[in-house]
Amino acid sequence: MAEFFLIGLMGSGKTYWAEKMAPHFELSQYDLDTIIETGENKSIAAIFENHSEQWFRTLEAQYLRGFSAKNNFILSTGGGTPCFNNNMEWMNRHGITIWIDESTDILTERLEKEKSYRPLIKDLSKTELSTFLSMKLEERRPYYSMAKYHLKSNAVSPEAFVSILKNYV
Repeated sequence: MAEFFLIGLMGSGKTYWAEKMAPHFELSQYDLDTIIETGENKSIAAIFENHSEQWFRTLEAQYLRGFSAKNNFILSTGGGTPCFNNNMEWMNRHGITIWIDESTDILTERLEKEKSYRPLIKDLSKTELSTFLSMKLEERRPYYSMAKYHLKSNAVSPEAFVSILKNYV
């Protein structure tokens, strides 16, 4: 059995790497935010606007725990997923966690282009976005650092993922 959970700040490439690696290892690929949006028939932004972040985090934990019934997958999580409802501990018990740790400079450049889709950053200037990402990283570091593997910005590559995944598939 091979269950992988990709964690990291928004824009770090979790979905990209899950989509890229899953076929090579014959794993099912999932994106937690997409599963929530499909299940709730609402965008993440709409869920935040119509309810609250706390409500969303409870919902997120429920959908995450649905993966206890699945095998052989790679799941890209939301940036905040590891930080609420003991989700990080749960993921570590049920699979292999990989922290994709891109620099905040790279994340700022990537996210500047897609702010409107992301409720936490949609109204931020580029400078505010950079500050926000730095603050979020420091806030989330204690959770992210619990990951079994930590891929820093300069080490995020197909070869790095292959070297990790091949040990479990």
